Amino acid sequence: MNENTQKIYDCIVIGGGPSGVSAAVYAVRGGSSVAIVHNGASALHRAELIQNYYGVGEVSGAELYRKGLEHAAALGAEVIDGEVTFVRELDGLFTVVSTAGEFVGRRAVIAVGASRVRANIPGLTELDGKGVSYCAVCDAFFYRKKRVGVLGAGEFAEHEYNALASVVGEVVLLTDGEKPTFTAQKVCTQKISRVIERDGRCGGVMFADGTSLELDGLFVALGTMGSGALAKSLGVFTDERGSIKTDAHGMTNIAGLYAAGDCTAGVKQIAKAVADGMNVGMSLIADIKRSGR
Repeated sequence: MNENTQKIYDCIVIGGGPSGVSAAVYAVRGGSSVAIVHNGASALHRAELIQNYYGVGEVSGAELYRKGLEHAAALGAEVIDGEVTFVRELDGLFTVVSTAGEFVGRRAVIAVGASRVRANIPGLTELDGKGVSYCAVCDAFFYRKKRVGVLGAGEFAEHEYNALASVVGEVVLLTDGEKPTFTAQKVCTQKISRVIERDGRCGGVMFADGTSLELDGLFVALGTMGSGALAKSLGVFTDERGSIKTDAHGMTNIAGLYAAGDCTAGVKQIAKAVADGMNVGMSLIADIKRSGR
């Protein structure tokens, strides 16, 4: 893809919660072209009742989420309903791959909230970085000619499965009792009782029925692509808690890539997320003016 064949946005915001929408609103009002790619998987969207945000009284999280997107769209942002499965950066352009298509921007904002809760499977956390991975693009190379598993059943799992299939020796989809949303060549739908350790690394999984499957590695791809997976796939620096590191302007260690809201350090509150988005939005305006796009 290049600028001659596809629209290039000044900025693509990943996430439709308060931080992402706030960044988009400021950037659009500053004259920038902005696309918001979201799928409703926001902590705000799931909140039953909001009582502590200025000027709204009582409102459900879903209603506030909807109003935020409507506000951004009314100002000129393009709101796209799709689940992001991958993001790549090449030659100063960010390509956001989603279930709604691929979108390209000169800048991008990660505003997808905190990293998702990991699977509650005994042995999984203990083997993080020891055969258990959360990024196929990052680690597939280490499993050439080996058998690996992908834990998940949705679009994110499909992306990781396909990314691994072209590199490793064998990939098995492990749905842990869920029904897969895509067709994989090898699938195990049994519930997983624990992850097996072998020589200090992931050696496979034990199923609830007592059977087991030997593996050289296990890639976790549950639900949607959260901030942790995004950060790892792009080489973004994070702190010891997994929060994305940014400078005073909200920019990460990658030029043109910003982060705001719950995926960064600090309290997980709407007011803080909106402030983060405002800071990033104003930084985007200044950056675009300096560069002339």
